[in-house]
Amino acid sequence: MMMTTELLDVQPRELKFTFELKKQSLCSIQLGNKSDHYVAFKVKTTSPKKYCVRPNAGIIKPKASCDFTVTMQAQRVVPPDLQCKDKFLILSTVIPFGTTEEEITSDMFSKDSGKYIEEKKLRVVLISPPSSPVFVPINGESKQDPCYENSVKKDRVLSGVENIPPPHGVAEDVEGFETYKDMDESRAVKDVEELKPAKDVVELKPANVVEELKPAKDGVALNLTKDFEELKLKLNTVDSKLKEADLTIMKLTEERSMTTREKNMLKHELELLRRKNNVKRIMVGFPLFYVCMVALISLAIGYYIHP
Repeated sequence: MMMTTELLDVQPRELKFTFELKKQSLCSIQLGNKSDHYVAFKVKTTSPKKYCVRPNAGIIKPKASCDFTVTMQAQRVVPPDLQCKDKFLILSTVIPFGTTEEEITSDMFSKDSGKYIEEKKLRVVLISPPSSPVFVPINGESKQDPCYENSVKKDRVLSGVENIPPPHGVAEDVEGFETYKDMDESRAVKDVEELKPAKDVVELKPANVVEELKPAKDGVALNLTKDFEELKLKLNTVDSKLKEADLTIMKLTEERSMTTREKNMLKHELELLRRKNNVKRIMVGFPLFYVCMVALISLAIGYYIHP
């Protein structure tokens, strides 16, 4: 199927990166859908380990636009005369209404499928930063952590960025893109395994870079020492508070025991007082009864004696 009009309008037609040693550079590309159909696109490059594309594929609605960002990783070597041979290829094709981004596959952009595949080629242009036209390492320049570069590369592989390097001998013309193959899952896993041993990066650095990294390591060590001391002080404070709490609990326990003993003693003394009161009542009541009985007996005797 041949299209009479272009599917996508790409702006700008070149990827311009401000080149600075050991610093990343970004470039945004806008894709405009000029057709009345839903269009799927995919981005490829000749140097997949050098760039990160987000998103590398997507769907554009009719007469709408979409942006993707290309990140050039931090470079350690200045290209001669700032000449770069890297290229990007944007593939686009018409898709049915209702197709989701999860359904976009590499087969959609295969010319063997019989569908119309539009190709847009972009070249990379490196420009000097306005403040530093000479690319010489400057003391005190912020250094990028190599672990961050590796994490970005791993994220690019795991996110499915299908940027495939060309085989040896690829020319600078357009035909070089036709030799590309899409990255399959096994290739992605292999690339992740190759990116894992990042421990040797520091050993391969020049001596001056290693020397510059030493103060940063010393600063990290000092920060760790300070954090450890602060944590130790906090632990000592908590320990002392726990000991004070234990002493307070012991004092309260002893006071409770003493209170219980005093209460029991008071109960015992109260019982003894009650018993003494009962005995006194009995002793006080007996002589009165005795006197009454004697009086009655005396009256009876007197009555019989003197009738």
